[in-house]
Amino acid sequence: MTTTPRDLFQQMQQRWLGHPTTHIGDLLADDAVIETPFAPPGQPTRFEGKRQFLEFTAPQRTAFPVRFDDCRTIAVHDTRDPNTIVVEYELTGTNTNTAKQSTATFIAVLTARQGKVALWREYQNTLAITQALT
Repeated sequence: MTTTPRDLFQQMQQRWLGHPTTHIGDLLADDAVIETPFAPPGQPTRFEGKRQFLEFTAPQRTAFPVRFDDCRTIAVHDTRDPNTIVVEYELTGTNTNTAKQSTATFIAVLTARQGKVALWREYQNTLAITQALT
């Protein structure tokens, strides 16, 4: 059975809501491209390869003071390419330092290849994320 982009997104959601240090690394192709065009200043906006992405995010993830409580899919849009979807979703999390709960919206483009994420381009609401961390 072929793993679809929708399947991969569901698996990503499960990981985000799992243990705080759970990562999506096993869902990424070795040559995956991860892009965050709206990343905060000073942060990379493109990672080429799973290794580069994991090396950057692993230390940040363990120090990230947010526990994700919910991930609500707003819409999933199919594209002309059956291996690519556009996903609108909301992540709700609790700041573990302040107990403040916040929600941020995202739009992502996900392309699957051979059962793995080949492209993950995520447009983040960086203002909402910044406010959640304060």
